[in-house]
Amino acid sequence: MPRRSFELDWPPTRSLRVPMAFPIRLLLAFCSASVALASPFKGSTYAGATSTAVFPPPGATDTSVDSYFPGPADVGHAGPTPTGDEPWLVATAPVAPVKEDVYPLIDPVEVQSPVKKPSFDPVRSWGNLSPWFSVGNKWGIDADATVPSGCELTQVHLLHRHGARYPTSGSGPSEFSAKLHAAATSKNGFSASGPLEFLNTWTYKLGAELLTPFGRQQLFDLGIAFRVKYGHLLNGFTDLPVFRTTSEARMVDSALNFAAGFFGVQQYQDSYHQLIIIEDDGFNNTLAPWTTCPNANNDIENIGYLASGNWTPIYLKDTVPRLQRHLKGVELDASDVRSMQDLCAYETVALGYSAFCELFTEEEWKGYEYAFDLELWYSFGPGNPASAAQGIGYVQELVARLTQTPLTEFSTSLNGTLDGSNVTFPLNQPIFVDATHDTVISVILVALNFTTMAANGPLPVDHIPKHQTYTGQHITPFASNLVGQVLSCPAKGNSHEKESYIRFLLNDGVVPLTGIAHCSDSKDGLCLVDDFVKGMKQRIAEVDVSYDCYANYTAPWPDYIIDGRMHK
Repeated sequence: MPRRSFELDWPPTRSLRVPMAFPIRLLLAFCSASVALASPFKGSTYAGATSTAVFPPPGATDTSVDSYFPGPADVGHAGPTPTGDEPWLVATAPVAPVKEDVYPLIDPVEVQSPVKKPSFDPVRSWGNLSPWFSVGNKWGIDADATVPSGCELTQVHLLHRHGARYPTSGSGPSEFSAKLHAAATSKNGFSASGPLEFLNTWTYKLGAELLTPFGRQQLFDLGIAFRVKYGHLLNGFTDLPVFRTTSEARMVDSALNFAAGFFGVQQYQDSYHQLIIIEDDGFNNTLAPWTTCPNANNDIENIGYLASGNWTPIYLKDTVPRLQRHLKGVELDASDVRSMQDLCAYETVALGYSAFCELFTEEEWKGYEYAFDLELWYSFGPGNPASAAQGIGYVQELVARLTQTPLTEFSTSLNGTLDGSNVTFPLNQPIFVDATHDTVISVILVALNFTTMAANGPLPVDHIPKHQTYTGQHITPFASNLVGQVLSCPAKGNSHEKESYIRFLLNDGVVPLTGIAHCSDSKDGLCLVDDFVKGMKQRIAEVDVSYDCYANYTAPWPDYIIDGRMHK
């Protein structure tokens, strides 16, 4: 059995035996005292405690019996194994598949209305804690991933986030559990009633940082979906592909789960090269660029959290007293209640279900969603003066891949050793796959100058604006994926000649490229590769990494920045 870090204090392990000669008056007094001690505080002393499990059990990995369990190559007898042709869905199907479900998680709306799903779904109001889903025409173009008529897909670039994870170390959920446990073990204890009654026996079952089982599934499924959509491009390889990720445990696990889904469980280890780039202070890494940008690690980065902190007590002003009525012995504040919303999201993606989800109204979830939008916008998005500088290294890599031009200057987050090698940074692949974090996808989108997402910025910190375009659950949910499709299409004015175009899909939604110099409006989101490269070179030239990342300046407030740059 897995080990637990705490032991239940009720029921007792041995029954209480009362001698027959025990005086009846003393027995009645004992029972009355027990009742008095148990009321009104009925929260268990283990409430809020951290519960962990270890698997495999210690000592279970006995290699002496390995010979009893040979692998498939040793057993043989695999049966017929002829392979079929590669799938090519985006070029052969009339429509693209749509990602909507969160199976096997329990969606809160299924608890409330299991027969007919309401129009509002809290799962899609969890900001960057939402599982990814297809966003449709959210970015303003009514098109999908299928190849436009007359075009042929020649290359694809995938940048994806890791899957669902536990909270980061020391974040709100663990602080709330510690506060509750402190009350539970105090002299007077606590009691919870009504909708909060479950807190009386609730324990904190979340780890930190690592992928959850659902997070592993997300990346495995993403790998399968990518093979179904773009598998035909594997026919263009002459060497094994090189895919990239960073060294954090959840990043490596995400990359390997993607590869297992894309290549197959028995095949993936021999089907590609996995480059793992160190993610730590002092190491250049375009997939973790904050490590070499000082202004991404000081008060300049914190402006998003300050903005969110201003908004949180506003949207929760009625929620705190509403929940406080059901909790005695623990004084709630807005930070606690937001942590309870966090627990809804984290417990759902880790454990499959959370009782915290049923505590909040639609308006409270919308307020929660906007708190994430503020964090993303002002700390890692268009409103932060160091965002474009962090994302520009990936843009340089993208240009190098599109033009098959080796990188020779490494003054940004580029890694001179890895990006300067044609072994670890090949330029001629039909498929490129990079794994990164939510905040990195955000700064890369800013560096790419996808301005339609920033159309209604800067964001107010005291109310939700109408027609909000910058929404975290659409931009950087768990397993978020940005796909760049390179296509050969008929040239304008000459249907017999072909030209190379590029377009981008963020979570299956086609992104307009009208904010990029030299790219014009297109119903399919297309821009000539040559024009896109010109626009990116212009963007690279205008982003001052040396100043934005290293200069000693104070971020403006009010912050009117909408392009991720600190204007001198």
